[in-house]
Amino acid sequence: MPLNRRKFLKKSAVTGAGVAIAGSAMAPSAQAAEVKGGGKKDPDRYRFTVMGTTDLHGNVFNWDYFTDKEFDDKAHNDVGLAKISTLVNRIRKEKGRRNTLLIDAGDTIQGTQLSYYYAKVDPITAKGGPVHPMAQAMNAMDYDAAALGNHEFNYGIPVLRKFQKQCRFPLLGANALDAKTLLPAFPPYSMHRMRASHGRDVKVAVLGLTNPGIAIWDKANVQGKMTFPGLEEQAAKWVPKLRSMGADVVIVSAHSGSSGTSSYGDQLPYIENAAGLVAEQVPGIDAILVGHAHTEIPEYFVTNKETGKKVVLSEPLKWGQRLTLFDFELVWGKGRWEVERVGAQVLNSNAVEEDPKIVSMLVDEHKKVVAYVNQIIGTNAAEMTSVEAPYKDVAIIDLINHIQADTVKQALSSSEYGSLPVLSQAAAFSRSAVIPAGNVSIRDVAGLYVFENTLEARLMTGAQMKAYLEFSANYFVQTAADAVIDPAKLTNANGTPDYNYDAVSGLSYEIDIAKPAGSRISNVLFEGVALADDRKFVFAVNNYRANGGGNFPHVAAAQLLWSNSDEIRNTMIAWVKAKGSIDPAAFASVDWKLTRNGTPVF
Repeated sequence: MPLNRRKFLKKSAVTGAGVAIAGSAMAPSAQAAEVKGGGKKDPDRYRFTVMGTTDLHGNVFNWDYFTDKEFDDKAHNDVGLAKISTLVNRIRKEKGRRNTLLIDAGDTIQGTQLSYYYAKVDPITAKGGPVHPMAQAMNAMDYDAAALGNHEFNYGIPVLRKFQKQCRFPLLGANALDAKTLLPAFPPYSMHRMRASHGRDVKVAVLGLTNPGIAIWDKANVQGKMTFPGLEEQAAKWVPKLRSMGADVVIVSAHSGSSGTSSYGDQLPYIENAAGLVAEQVPGIDAILVGHAHTEIPEYFVTNKETGKKVVLSEPLKWGQRLTLFDFELVWGKGRWEVERVGAQVLNSNAVEEDPKIVSMLVDEHKKVVAYVNQIIGTNAAEMTSVEAPYKDVAIIDLINHIQADTVKQALSSSEYGSLPVLSQAAAFSRSAVIPAGNVSIRDVAGLYVFENTLEARLMTGAQMKAYLEFSANYFVQTAADAVIDPAKLTNANGTPDYNYDAVSGLSYEIDIAKPAGSRISNVLFEGVALADDRKFVFAVNNYRANGGGNFPHVAAAQLLWSNSDEIRNTMIAWVKAKGSIDPAAFASVDWKLTRNGTPVF
């Protein structure tokens, strides 16, 4: 009888003993556990499979802690390591345990309230603290290696180091360097032996590369401690070394997309999404597990410019929705193994049940988090939703801006900048967020702000704010004045994600979507008067945006007036607790609107 995950998680009294873990991180030259076996049908050939995940973002179960129910989306995807574990077990049984490796491409310990709980509420860094649920699950699944993601640094280096110690597999980052010595701060690679029935063992090297954007996005946590050079230059350094060490196969696990683009412009001389460039520019790589971009790439070939060899790339969909399979076929000849063929595909986790081993092991942790997020912290006078937030000024985004502006005003009240007006930016991180009428819980507020951003105050001018608004308006698709309006087709122009469209409070303005990008903002008013270019403002902005995320103009170079190490999500929760109630009538107003040739769209 198949496992009913919903009933199991809610009713089961089974307690997982967890995993007792000790020890420190592997040294850069250390090898991961050897994997052996395979190749009996054809003594001159050896076949093995490398399974890959990425951007798990704290998902163990097929559960949405923000809605407190089973995860679901329009495509009916499922999420979580418990599902992935079932797929992994199936592949290992089919291929032979010794003929498989399991690796990850980063962003593991941030993203759900489960991961937040064990970083902040019951932190793994506390004396005698718990083992992180992601470490428990990944250890139980026998991961062989994982690359560092940028979100690994969100909670600070101590949390990451503790997680590293709790993992029975190496966290790899060849381009995560100690800022003083410029030596690797984490193991750059791991080496694995596969025992073939003919010839010598097959040596498989996994090179881990992380994202140089960490220097911007988590500046407060890493500045002066670590530096993150480009993926291409570090791959060019390490791949020849791995080959000289006898690696027959080189796999790169890269927390970097394949598009060759960056979201922070020219603030760093490195490419954010560089996996394709690594394949193209660095000879000696057989396959790349791609991460970071949250896209699905079952199989994509890039031709190396120097060798003409095709390198296969694959990116499984985020949160444990997919599992990548790299299938390698090697041939023995002239005293060595050579890769003759490698292909890739992805498996959908919604086709299987959750692994009862993983579920039973972590059901208590799950229950603790469910109880935590359902704590009531206040009341709300009228329901607010984010459904229309991408194209309308709605109260739920006004709430974020109101809390941010209020927090900054209080922080600067006794400073020389206390008399300046405060503007604030916020984006619709989720189109399904709801603050219900009546009782408001932690999960209601947390579901509105799903990222671990912190709050800063920057000094901006009127002219700079106009440029900021103009850049933000690039999010909208140019729509002729006589065209039929379909809200579903108005946004995300050129792939711009929702989180890179900012609504700014404290000003009123219009966005003319009939006009081309770069000339859309008009009627910008402050307190009912046309905004003067030299007017000075305090701008309440999240650290991602302030540090260059999204490449918005001026803000990254603007003077920092104040910053806070607490997540904006926690600031919002504390604000609601302190007030005891939310009344949209006290802060909600329509200050921006879409127009076409001056006529409102809505």
